[in-house]
Amino acid sequence: MIKPIVRALVVDDDRAWQDILSEILSDAGLVVDTAASYEAAANLIHSYSHRIAIVDLSLLGEDPHNVDGLKVLESIRRQDPGCNAVLLTGYATVELAVNAIKTYGAYTCLQKEIFQRRKLREIVEKVLASAPALSSGVAFQTAENASQPGGRHEPAHDSVQAVDLALVVEDDAGWREILGEILRDEDFRVRLCGSYGEAIGCLRREKYSLAVVDLSLEPEQEWRQEVGKRELEGSRLLATIRAESIPTVVVSGVAAPAEIERAFQEQGVFAFLEKQTFDRHTFSKTIKEARKASRHSIELETLTGREQEIFELLSAGQTNQEIAETLVVSVNTVKRHLKSIFHKLDIHTRSAAVAKAASIRPRKLD
Repeated sequence: MIKPIVRALVVDDDRAWQDILSEILSDAGLVVDTAASYEAAANLIHSYSHRIAIVDLSLLGEDPHNVDGLKVLESIRRQDPGCNAVLLTGYATVELAVNAIKTYGAYTCLQKEIFQRRKLREIVEKVLASAPALSSGVAFQTAENASQPGGRHEPAHDSVQAVDLALVVEDDAGWREILGEILRDEDFRVRLCGSYGEAIGCLRREKYSLAVVDLSLEPEQEWRQEVGKRELEGSRLLATIRAESIPTVVVSGVAAPAEIERAFQEQGVFAFLEKQTFDRHTFSKTIKEARKASRHSIELETLTGREQEIFELLSAGQTNQEIAETLVVSVNTVKRHLKSIFHKLDIHTRSAAVAKAASIRPRKLD
């Protein structure tokens, strides 16, 4: 028996949001159509039936007055009444949500500022488990009720160690929430910052195990004019973060080779991901590796100064004799320190020491 094709529609003029939403819907087994404008969406609505549609309110850049998304909802209501439409917007109000549900038959409304992948997955599961309907009157998700049962801002446990605290520094609210949500899915507590000053304050008050930073914390038109002329605020912040020994992942639209090389060579970032080719799975894998490196760094802090010197030489491939000559000590002294190092780091071979050192070193991701 051939399994019927179930389609979903994503209408958003932001490619990054299209990719994020499409991925969630595809994971649920849906065939996803995407559109960036009302006209393109109208053609898809006319051509196919969809079980669920995720529609952005504004389909004209950053114009808060554009409400083409409501026109899409109206088209769905008239031409595809079995489709459950979810309004996803960065300009949401309670009045807008009520209007979208009552007038345009929306299933529910979600805010981009507090977007939660798990929340959308739950909605998709409910839609697929139910018979097609015009509207279920699901309540509007506000900042106040997002932390109630069904929402998830922080891990359920009350006491979270510093190793689980991540700092996100990003001036774009949409990207800030996307990165924060992925980190929460990895069981991090997340501190979101939108500016250099705000991030500096957070770094002085709390200890972080991971930082995710955008190089440019200014409007796009400004950094395009200034790259190469002055230091970007995100780049300045990397120096402070490095001084705190915090593994850092850069996620930035500034992808000039000079800036990338500087981030690795001068600021010692763990990884560099470009927004233009951002992939959620790659980001999740990267933060897992960075978290592991953070834990290894904490282990290294238990070593004495001399033990750290020997560990670095050992990881560089030097023999006991070469280490002794480099540090002008006896081979027996080196052996005694190595025994202590192996005990503290819970390793038993030289190859394990090399592997642990390699896991801490920063790298560039393509």
